[in-house]
Amino acid sequence: MSLTSFFSPLGKLNRRNIMLFLALLGPGIITANVDNDAGGITTYSLAGAQFGMSLLWMMLPTTVALVVVQEMCARMGAVTGKGLSDLIRESFGVRITFYVMIALLLTNLGNTVSEFAGIAASMELFGVSKYLSVPLGAVAVWLLIVKGSYRIVEKVFLVACVVYLAYPVAAFMSGPDWGEVLHASVVPDMHITPSSVTMMIGVIGTTIAPWMQFYQQASVVEKGITKEDYVFSRLDVIVGCVMAIVVAFFIVVACAATIFKAGIKIDTAADAAMALTPLVGEYATGLFAVGLFNASIFAACVLPLSTAYYICEGMGWELGVDKDFREAPQFFWLFTLIIAFSAGAILWPDAPLIAIMFISQVVNGAVLPFVLIFMLRLINDKRLMGDYVNGPVFNTIAWATVVIVMGLTLIMTIDLIHPGFIALLMGR
Repeated sequence: MSLTSFFSPLGKLNRRNIMLFLALLGPGIITANVDNDAGGITTYSLAGAQFGMSLLWMMLPTTVALVVVQEMCARMGAVTGKGLSDLIRESFGVRITFYVMIALLLTNLGNTVSEFAGIAASMELFGVSKYLSVPLGAVAVWLLIVKGSYRIVEKVFLVACVVYLAYPVAAFMSGPDWGEVLHASVVPDMHITPSSVTMMIGVIGTTIAPWMQFYQQASVVEKGITKEDYVFSRLDVIVGCVMAIVVAFFIVVACAATIFKAGIKIDTAADAAMALTPLVGEYATGLFAVGLFNASIFAACVLPLSTAYYICEGMGWELGVDKDFREAPQFFWLFTLIIAFSAGAILWPDAPLIAIMFISQVVNGAVLPFVLIFMLRLINDKRLMGDYVNGPVFNTIAWATVVIVMGLTLIMTIDLIHPGFIALLMGR
């Protein structure tokens, strides 16, 4: 695929094209927005609260990287009609696929635990105990996926994406200096410290996660999108990625304009919501809390679902939301067990939640570069992709993205294992 064709217009803006786009809308927008989960919102909140506007310039290159990676997955799904796990197994063998699946399972278990932690924290802001909110949330998530059809599930997810508008509203309520915001968005801050480098890596790491590639491609396949309609699916990817980064942008702005200027220390997204009350008012706190709950329960649906998708694909088992327990037992049992484990971990007294999340991030950092390399090997395979392989310009952008993500992920992983590595690297 050439860069020209990637940015080609959809053609005549007529009723048929608009209806086709709306019919194919979903996988790109849902996948990108789910990445603004409890962990993502916490990362963006901390970025704004600790570093003010100084990291806003990262949002534009991060958007480009996210679009490049997600577009390749959606294209592979539309052209081959197969999920990413399927293609990895067929091209690289069962053994490699098995190890990748185990690593991704461990990562997503830790990530799903953090989503239920987000449900608990957001509802506690409204005075609801975690012993009520977490079990009810788990049951709601399970019923939606197990009893719903793909069409119903996708519509619920798209509605959840709309709720993210709470964050832009909260940002406007915070009353930032928009001239400062614009300047920080386009002019990189060259005052680099070990802590800001760590945060930069965290922002990129939380924006591009391995589960996203598997879920994006599986959703395109299950929705039945083909290469004939792919131009509309590509637009879905672009819209979703831009929307997700815009939400992240406004979270940083809201926290920078209030918490950073007030010099308040926070550790979580729930802390950020509480800190907004004396600075902006209870309505901003409520919006932030609603956004955190929506993001957490949204991701608590999608992360276990993506895990069930890629493991069943990799192992050659039946899968799909439109099936039932009899048709796809492994798919639904995997989903059920992940939900039960993750919700139970939040309710278990003295559970090592920090250790679980820490390990998941280390594994996430170790797996992501391999997933990206598999993707680029596959998408440049003429036998698989035909005329839809990456063109020279687009391939250069894609490989540059992969190299940067790999390098930053490696630094983040080493610093997690050996704290202080980044400071040593910078000679400080």
